[in-house]
Amino acid sequence: MTKPTFDMETALQALREGKDLTGKDGILTPLIKQLTEAAMQAELEDHLSKDEKPNRKNGSSKKTMKSPAGSFELDTPRDRSGTFEPQIVKKHQTQLTDELERKVLGLYALGNSYQDIRGHIEELYGMSLSNGTLNAVTDKLLSELKAWRERDLDAIYPIVWLDAIHYKIKDNGRYVSKAIYTILDVNIEGKKELLGLYVSDTECAHHWLSVLTDLNNRGIKDILICCIDGLKGFPEAIETIFPETEIQHCVIHQIRNSIKYIASKNQKAFMDDLKCVYKAATLNAAESAMDELEVKWVEKYPMVIKSWRTKWPTLTAYFKYPDYVRKAIYTTNAVEAVHRQFRKLTKTKGGFANENSLLKLLYAGILNVSERWTHPVQNWI
Repeated sequence: MTKPTFDMETALQALREGKDLTGKDGILTPLIKQLTEAAMQAELEDHLSKDEKPNRKNGSSKKTMKSPAGSFELDTPRDRSGTFEPQIVKKHQTQLTDELERKVLGLYALGNSYQDIRGHIEELYGMSLSNGTLNAVTDKLLSELKAWRERDLDAIYPIVWLDAIHYKIKDNGRYVSKAIYTILDVNIEGKKELLGLYVSDTECAHHWLSVLTDLNNRGIKDILICCIDGLKGFPEAIETIFPETEIQHCVIHQIRNSIKYIASKNQKAFMDDLKCVYKAATLNAAESAMDELEVKWVEKYPMVIKSWRTKWPTLTAYFKYPDYVRKAIYTTNAVEAVHRQFRKLTKTKGGFANENSLLKLLYAGILNVSERWTHPVQNWI
């Protein structure tokens, strides 16, 4: 590799010709090399002046440095006794700043594959990164993820949405479907945040009970409203840990489950009648509309009507609240929107080698999406 040296006239001419300041063959690369080497030489001289034992300079060693301005060969000064420990560029350091890592993590958080990231870095900085290097960078998210999953939580949360999403993860040599439990909340300040991610072999009320227990152990004493889908045993699991919590079943899930049992020729008429139930202005109006729905359809679809009647208290909890709260809690759309972001990140991945490889990607996605959750939800008081 030819030693880059910085010459002002040459740099100005290159700038006039429209050459890049940074990246491969960047104008500033030789300058960064010279400044770094000069600073290290100053470090060594300071070290020698303070060394009580006889010591002196002992040439230099070479290593290739990667920086956002481009790659270059750095001459690292040495001392005779081997006691010099450079701080500007440490002995095993091969990158000048963490800017490159931030770029890698930023691309990773957008769902880019390692191949895509390598291409971007090569184009931007003129350097080639191996999968091992990229994995080492993204693995730094794991310690953050662990601390995030174990952090203390507030005592009270006004609204919490609970849902699960499924992924293929390698287990004992084969890919199996596993559930990722997602807990989204609105805190006292009215801001959305994710409370945690949990992995389980399947989604069931028993596993949700263990998730809720962990949330309780991390500090949550009460949840005002829990929004959930129609999973059997889910309300009972919540009541076990948070007995005072208001449970709101997702009305959209209930509608989807109902319409599956309605003959196609009757679906439009049935939905017109059902809208009078869940779009009613008051609970009394909803109850009257439900009575009419039952009279008209119970003979043809008794199981559908029974399902609505059985879940009526938890399907209609939202009627107790003003419109802006109703819109937030009558469905699990809020947490499903998070899952849509997850799917964007993982759409090119057929499966994951282990749980950590999936969780660190989802965590990177959380960091990305949560940047938009800086303001309270609309009409929050």
